[in-house]
Amino acid sequence: MKAIAVYDDGDEPVLIEKPRPEPTAGEALVRTLRVGVDGTDHEVIAGGHGGSPADDDHLVLGHEAVGVIEDPNDTPFEVGDLVVPTVRRSPNGANEYFARGEPDMAPEGYYHERGIVGAHGFMAEYFTSPAECLIEVPPELAEWGFLVEPASITEKALDHAAASRSAFRWNPESALVLGNGSLGLLTVAMLDAEFERVYCLGRRERPDVTIDVIESLGATYVNSNETPVPAVPGAYEPMDFIYEATGYAPHAFETIEALAPNGVGALLGVPGDWEFEIDGGRLHREFVLHNKALVGSVNSGYHHFEAAVDRLGGLDGSFLEDLVTGVYGLDEFEAAFVDDDTTIKTAVEFAEYEER
Repeated sequence: MKAIAVYDDGDEPVLIEKPRPEPTAGEALVRTLRVGVDGTDHEVIAGGHGGSPADDDHLVLGHEAVGVIEDPNDTPFEVGDLVVPTVRRSPNGANEYFARGEPDMAPEGYYHERGIVGAHGFMAEYFTSPAECLIEVPPELAEWGFLVEPASITEKALDHAAASRSAFRWNPESALVLGNGSLGLLTVAMLDAEFERVYCLGRRERPDVTIDVIESLGATYVNSNETPVPAVPGAYEPMDFIYEATGYAPHAFETIEALAPNGVGALLGVPGDWEFEIDGGRLHREFVLHNKALVGSVNSGYHHFEAAVDRLGGLDGSFLEDLVTGVYGLDEFEAAFVDDDTTIKTAVEFAEYEER
């Protein structure tokens, strides 16, 4: 079968041949339909994140996938069922996090992530997966099912933010998304049903395709070149919820200042090492005197995937068409990895969906 991989000594995705996998007990064989490309894939390709399985010199890419069951192999699924796989797997047998159904809370060393670190991904014509790592999705999401995984990341962030405010009655009205990449834009669309006022901060100047998408959703674009994060409360309003998806390390601390009293910020970007000065005392006072909170969030659990399926099904189809700027077949897969000002979200298509 054909697969898209990156070699340990390479810095670009390549099309390779691999044997079609055979499902073991408890696994199903899935025929891949589409696999999304995101910033993590670019980091893996560049060698800044992740790594190949221990016994291989390459990594099959892809962690955002949708496919159909080809061989249920005595799992609860049926041939033709549309499914999305979760990402994390236990590296050396069960551990406590996987045993209690919380692989997304496992620390480093307690998991592999398919298509990212330690385990081959889904960017191949077929893949196998344990039944408990597959979420069934309705046929109407066949085109967009690869967006379930990134949507689940936001579902978890919202879940943890709400949990941090569960000691009192929290009725948030305003939300600010930091970052107008594909995850940021997807999150803006998801927050529209949760908050009365949604803002999205980015560095781009008009005209720009991402700004068009933000405003088509009824959200407000904040140009960080004119209004940096600490200035947002004065220029717009203090925010009840802030979702950071940039990996720009200063934003973690600027978020504290931009929050309204009782507000919470969710940090999802992963920066490299970065030293800079902050007024720690002032930020400490903001936490204490205004009951603010920050939560970090990475990966997502099974129930977040289920919530993402429901949420994605409620999003407007025109938004999804605007978000996904390119779907490419294997004969032009390289185009899916081109990142320019006109690109928001891309995917590689391995097969077309045929409802049975």
